[in-house]
Amino acid sequence: MCVACRAPGLLLCAACRRDLEWIGEPRCPRCALPGCCRRCPAAGLAFDAAWAPVAYAGTAGALVAALKFRRLRAAAEPMVAAMSRAPLEGVGRCPALVPVPTARGRARSRGFDQAFLLAAGLAARGVGTVAACLERSGPPTRQLGASRRERLAAGRIEVRLRPRVAVPRACVLVDDVYTTGATLHACARALRAGGTERVTALTYARALT
Repeated sequence: MCVACRAPGLLLCAACRRDLEWIGEPRCPRCALPGCCRRCPAAGLAFDAAWAPVAYAGTAGALVAALKFRRLRAAAEPMVAAMSRAPLEGVGRCPALVPVPTARGRARSRGFDQAFLLAAGLAARGVGTVAACLERSGPPTRQLGASRRERLAAGRIEVRLRPRVAVPRACVLVDDVYTTGATLHACARALRAGGTERVTALTYARALT
């Protein structure tokens, strides 16, 4: 069954594959948006670069929803396949893949942490090695429906380094969607506080609006 539209047959049907909106070049290496960013929305955020294969719309949105809200682990497979195309630079030949941590309660209710699942899938394809060195702290925050200003408000998203875990000098932050970059920023700040020198964000989808 298609994990996006639930049509019988393939894991991702031909119609849903055609619906994917691939992000082409040129794109901003800083925020991953197509075209020229005269005023880059990632300016001032703690990560150095970002990349995503597809726009967060249509099939891509359905895949993310299937993974996070319908708890279909199989939805991660086409997401990982697309993410594995990432032109990762400046992070070494076998980079540390740092999953963006999910609040513990949400991970328990789903039965998995979706970012860890994506990072593990990338590692299985030889993209890098999983380094789960971050954890959420404080109460869980709901990003869906929040404005950009609300998402980027100081202290809204609390992330810290896990105790007694080595922090990589360069790494790839892995998550499902890049919207405002608030969660990626919070994670990158925690990594930099621990000594990480370069942080590249890799997500499956990028919100274009």
